[in-house]
Amino acid sequence: MAKCFKRNMMVRGLALAAMVTVLLGGLCATPAAAANGMLKIGVLEEPKSLNLWLATDAWSKRVLSLINEPLFIREPKSNELVPWLAAGKPVYDAGKMTYTVKLKKAKWSDGSDFTAADVIFTGQLINKFRMPRHRSKWSFIERVVAVDKHTVRFELKRPKAIFLSRTLTTPIVQKKQWEKIVASAQGAEKPLTVILRHKLTNPIGTGPFVVSKWQKGVFVFMKANPHFFGRGQTISGHKLGPHIKGIIFKVYGTADAAILALRKGAIDFYWNSIQAGYLEQLKDDKDIKLFVSNKSGLYYLGFNLRKEPFDDVALRRAVATLVSKEFIIKRILQGYGEVLHSMIPPGNSFYYNPDVPKYGYGKSMDERMKLAYNILREAGYTWETPPVNANGEVVRGEGIRLPDGSPMKEFTILTPPADYDPHRAMSGQMIQEWLRAAGMPAVSRPMAFGALIQKVKGQHDFDAFILGYGKLSLDPGYLRAFFHSRYNKPRGYNMSGYESAAYDALSNESNNAMDPKLRQEMIFQMQAMLMAAVPYVPLYNPKVIEGVRIDRFTGWVPMLGGVGNIWSLCQIKAK
Repeated sequence: MAKCFKRNMMVRGLALAAMVTVLLGGLCATPAAAANGMLKIGVLEEPKSLNLWLATDAWSKRVLSLINEPLFIREPKSNELVPWLAAGKPVYDAGKMTYTVKLKKAKWSDGSDFTAADVIFTGQLINKFRMPRHRSKWSFIERVVAVDKHTVRFELKRPKAIFLSRTLTTPIVQKKQWEKIVASAQGAEKPLTVILRHKLTNPIGTGPFVVSKWQKGVFVFMKANPHFFGRGQTISGHKLGPHIKGIIFKVYGTADAAILALRKGAIDFYWNSIQAGYLEQLKDDKDIKLFVSNKSGLYYLGFNLRKEPFDDVALRRAVATLVSKEFIIKRILQGYGEVLHSMIPPGNSFYYNPDVPKYGYGKSMDERMKLAYNILREAGYTWETPPVNANGEVVRGEGIRLPDGSPMKEFTILTPPADYDPHRAMSGQMIQEWLRAAGMPAVSRPMAFGALIQKVKGQHDFDAFILGYGKLSLDPGYLRAFFHSRYNKPRGYNMSGYESAAYDALSNESNNAMDPKLRQEMIFQMQAMLMAAVPYVPLYNPKVIEGVRIDRFTGWVPMLGGVGNIWSLCQIKAK
């Protein structure tokens, strides 16, 4: 019996080793591994949750984006919304304030039909339980009605511009799976908490892949969904598969380990932006291609307009003039970024206003100093030693005084620490030096990220800060949230304290504009108003640098945000 037990254990051990080898591959992997039809993707962390309503981290979202699908998604080249689960464009009835959407005859990954009932259930679930991060996209929906099995009509309480860009891009969940979970929450003291804490291991979806196995801390294996509606279809000129058998998300924990795995061939794609320091190791490898893509990101210097000295627009304009964004891009980001002049990045081409003020752009440091000096002098500022002397020469300024004659007090620029974000920390140091050269007593101070947010957003106890958004929505509704006076409150989105009745009125109007062209004009005006007032100085938008092995797979699709997207994963093929 002992011998049989040992023999069985040996067989089981060999079988397990074979499975792990097939799933994960080894450091000595060869191009033949692609013949298995398995794409191996390196990630730094595993998903926090497969519960769509709880998942907020990037790693969970990447897995779930291949499972739970929306009615419309962004097309790679134009960023325009195109039908996905929808069968065509929404039909608007202005008189009744309704949108009618026909649905594709798709199936869920369990083989059951995707119908209007699933769309209706998703909306009801969001509104009834006030789902975090989703409620604002559905609160203005009076109801959703099934016209027939594959047609839904959205009846709006009031006009809302985000219906097209946010409501229709909400992932849809399966009624059959989720109504059981909702039923278990009914009667609970905190039903939303019950729903959010539900541990979902097998989410049913309409997407191209489904989770097959998840070994905590090691890998997530997703196999191709045989019921995926897009298989063999052409959407916006893209012939969809998927043409691979599955995806293995291998968790590495550190960028060093993931980059080494990419170089050795243990993974085919590292799904994270590669820091400039690793590029020398990769750029000469003929089997690795580096894709450099724009992001929808915004990194900026913010001011506290509620108190001196940044309650003065002249000072804010002078600071904006002194900041050399080109230097930050060249020296700190090592060329992998774009200069920002507006709160909307250029990649959001429909809403980006290219004609806002570009303070000091293209000027030398001496030219910037002279421009800033003139702005401040005309506003009544004086110095013990002006930064521009009587001969028009730039010197180091000392002892700046406010228009009322009082010395400018030392002020602090808060930044995240270098180990959290070296770019923002180093930018703070450089801005400190530029402002000190103009005679301003600026001090750059790194602070733990959580504490920084508490001081800036919670307490409003700050002078200036450098923060950023790595993935802004392509819908520009955030402009209203960031600068409307109603959000100038503790923990509100208006961290700068900017208030303007004219801006409030325009942002309210844009928020309700159903005509995209009319809304575009309003968003252009809002950008111009903001850059005249300068509550924030937009600094830079980092590039996304991604590495893929081109000796294994072909067919990657670049778009805003990088090649790690659903279009790529539906189109890549083994060589």
